[in-house]
Amino acid sequence: MSDYPGKETFKLGFGYMRLPHLADGSNDIKQIYEMVDLFMEAGGTYFDTAYVYDGGRSEEALKASLIDRYPRSSYTVCTKMNAWLGKPSEQQTKRQLEISLKRTGLTYFDYYLLHALQPGNWKLYDEYGLWDYVAEQKQKGILKNIGFSYHADPELLDKLLTRHPEVDFIQLQINYADWDNPGVEARANYEVAMKHNVPITVMEPVKGGALANPINEVKAIFDSANENASYASWAIRYAASLDKVITVLSGMSSIDQMKDNLSYMRDFKALSGKEREVIKRAQLALAKDKSIPCTGCRYCVADCPSNIPIPDIIALRNAYAFDIDLSDAKKEYERITSGKGKASQCVFCHKCAHTCPQHLGVPKIMRECSIAFE
Repeated sequence: MSDYPGKETFKLGFGYMRLPHLADGSNDIKQIYEMVDLFMEAGGTYFDTAYVYDGGRSEEALKASLIDRYPRSSYTVCTKMNAWLGKPSEQQTKRQLEISLKRTGLTYFDYYLLHALQPGNWKLYDEYGLWDYVAEQKQKGILKNIGFSYHADPELLDKLLTRHPEVDFIQLQINYADWDNPGVEARANYEVAMKHNVPITVMEPVKGGALANPINEVKAIFDSANENASYASWAIRYAASLDKVITVLSGMSSIDQMKDNLSYMRDFKALSGKEREVIKRAQLALAKDKSIPCTGCRYCVADCPSNIPIPDIIALRNAYAFDIDLSDAKKEYERITSGKGKASQCVFCHKCAHTCPQHLGVPKIMRECSIAFE
């Protein structure tokens, strides 16, 4: 394997997108402290956040739980600049770096990404001159490695990497469920990155938690192969076994999830040939799954004019399809939409569909859910 930035990095990265919260919605800092301590004791070093995560509370939680408690040389931090969520101006977008530095208390970031490039927004990063801006910040030493996170087709990825050979790394959605999924094209995107010799960090290795609790047929396949291995372990090890992977990000939400991930990533071993065959059987089983592949990123909620809790409604729809009877589903629907918009209040503005990294037809899904639950 050739050298690349972060080659020796611990192969599990701590994603600060889905942190544990208290009942009032605030970060459960005490639990986050313990998760950080476990991660650092195991040899973990890579922490991933973003300017927009949790309205800025993610970066603030990183400062409190890591940066204020550990020496700067013991960890690396990645954060992101977003030019489209909430429609910031060029000046506002560029100020995000300054604000991220202030929130975290850092003087530089080890890794920095232009955030979630897709067909509907990538031209904004050109229009605002953000490629040149981050390159200038790298020259100043404020950014050590620059790149972009990506949620689209391989053709656009190839175009971007051809135009911008200066990128040091990129972040891609890769998991065994999406490897040949035409809506994500994980394999094709990975192959484009390898063609350009660009290392990657992996996001969504367990697809927003879906692969930590897969459908029963997939569970049976994994249980028969190794009843002691968690379902998440198959997914994370799958992604970490790929070449030129800096680290695989896991958005852990509890101490138990952290302990489970560390149990097999502390002394990481790539998948064996036999284990890869098990994964292939799981992929075939998943091809029959009709669940809506929402990862719960909540980008769709930010600009929804009707304040509809879209990911919560989709999660209920998926649960109802398998486990919940209709009367219970309707009660849960009333709970999750209390004080918020209902699915029937979708005005079909399609803002959600344009921001969805999974490219879901959200308005159509909301119409179906309103018929089912209202």
